[in-house]
Amino acid sequence: MRRISVKAMFLLVETGAAVSMLVLTFILSAMTGQGRVLLAGVLLTVCALAWLFLLTVFFARRLSRFTSDLCQTMDNMISGGEAPERAADQDTIFARISHWLSQLYRIMQENRRKVDEERQELQMLVSDISHQVKTPVSNLKMVTDTLLARSVTEQERRDFLQGVRSQTDKLEFLFQALVKTSRLETGAIRLEKKDGLLIDTLAQAMSGIVYGAEKKGIAVSVQCPEDLRVSHDSKWTAEALFNLLDNAVKYTPAGGQISVSVEQWEMYVKLDVADTGKGIPESSQAAIFRRFYREEEVHNQPGVGIGLYLAREIITQQGGYMKVTSELGRGSTFSVFLPRR
Repeated sequence: MRRISVKAMFLLVETGAAVSMLVLTFILSAMTGQGRVLLAGVLLTVCALAWLFLLTVFFARRLSRFTSDLCQTMDNMISGGEAPERAADQDTIFARISHWLSQLYRIMQENRRKVDEERQELQMLVSDISHQVKTPVSNLKMVTDTLLARSVTEQERRDFLQGVRSQTDKLEFLFQALVKTSRLETGAIRLEKKDGLLIDTLAQAMSGIVYGAEKKGIAVSVQCPEDLRVSHDSKWTAEALFNLLDNAVKYTPAGGQISVSVEQWEMYVKLDVADTGKGIPESSQAAIFRRFYREEEVHNQPGVGIGLYLAREIITQQGGYMKVTSELGRGSTFSVFLPRR
């Protein structure tokens, strides 16, 4: 169907109204035989056309002004300028359109803010990953250049290869941690909570730190009711607890102690991982859960600073939360709170 402009539509309406009134006037004049009826009909037609013309002019001007304001408002919205003004008359179609534009502007501003935040977060993430990858890659290049440049003894060769293995292990751990974190954050992996024994999950987590603890002579004690059942994702909760235990082993000196204890609360199950390590300064306790955060004093220790971030993400997605209490020189205690149901 062919579309016509607003101006053409008004002209068509005026012409139709004029023709209709004139036809009716002639019919009435012919039926009554009175010339006055014809004259009155013509005058009424002229009067009606005049009012229709004024109405058309008034509406056209208002429509033109509204169109101009609408274009200006849309330009401001696209460029992120000022918010559109709300119309004073709330009962007109123009006021409703203005209201919808205001709502759309707020949505656009919120989306723009989220995009900016995501862009900044992506830039920080790329910078952090680059920083984490730079050191092991540089070490690998240095070792390979040394092996290619000169002859080495068998012992030196083994030492160099051990160094290469250590750096590749670090890179592998970093990539695995990034993949796990990304899959959790994007929802590619959904945690499935099932009723199960917490002691089994804890045993699974502790199996990964037995060798490291024995190597450093660290005593590990566990206090957990064997029949305690909690609704949780056993696999991913074990991953989170392993990260806490692994950090405890890393930062506890040889001959130290690590204790794991479980308390049953009314709404939550509290699991504490306490160590006798160096402790965490109070000024850093809020930052340790950030991705890739590591204190200057522990840069010589293995790790990339993503374990605590991943652990908190896992616990949070199950409706729980984590906190830390620490004192320099007296160790740290990481507390995990899991909903019982």
